[in-house]
Amino acid sequence: MSRKGFEAAARTVAAVLGSARTKDLVGVLARGQSLEHALLAIPEQAASEAIAEVYAALRREGVSAPEAAAYLRGFVAGLAKRPQDTEVTTVWSGPATPGVPVRPTARVLAEVVGGAERELLAMTYSARPWAPLTAALLAAVGRGVEVHVVVETNAGAAGLLSGPEPAEAFAGVPGIRLWHWAPERREHRRARQHAKLAVADRQVLLLGSANLTESGVRRNLEAGVLVRGGDAPRRAAEHIRDLQRRGVLVPLPG
Repeated sequence: MSRKGFEAAARTVAAVLGSARTKDLVGVLARGQSLEHALLAIPEQAASEAIAEVYAALRREGVSAPEAAAYLRGFVAGLAKRPQDTEVTTVWSGPATPGVPVRPTARVLAEVVGGAERELLAMTYSARPWAPLTAALLAAVGRGVEVHVVVETNAGAAGLLSGPEPAEAFAGVPGIRLWHWAPERREHRRARQHAKLAVADRQVLLLGSANLTESGVRRNLEAGVLVRGGDAPRRAAEHIRDLQRRGVLVPLPG
């Protein structure tokens, strides 16, 4: 009996969830639990459709839940042993050097946001409204991408940030989910949320010194790297989502 539909669904869900969360799905299947239980155990909106398709494929093709769990377990193990192509590119903001071609941060950021299909996670210390980024985020939300942005707050920065709250930079993007580092989960009163990154579909990671401001991505002298493929994008996304699940990162009120 052909099981191509299930195998395709398994590949998709593993790509969306990553190895750690796919193992959670393996546990649900191994216990013979329902789709509803799986969606409660793995509460990621970006993954719900892929998980549902796995269960639909089981019914269509007569695959038992224990068989599916064994297949996924082996699939994840095989991926872990397979050499992965990784492309790393340096990214710069600020003055160009005609003799040394480099990729500008603003253009790369637009590509990362514009290329997201299911999930976009970003972190920034400071943020200010910038029309090209707002437009790219609006388009991402419009095509069904689940967008999460982690920002610092003026209170969390304890006087090192001034002016409007960084979260206000995203007020023009309905549907975006804003998070911050819970003050009560900071081990030191001088700790700051200082990460600057964007990761799309757990496959592309932009990591550097630039905040999500026009100054950061265009005018300042900032440096970063763009990573396509390999473990780094997936690990970054898994780390952020786990910080959310553990309550270290919490939704901003309103």
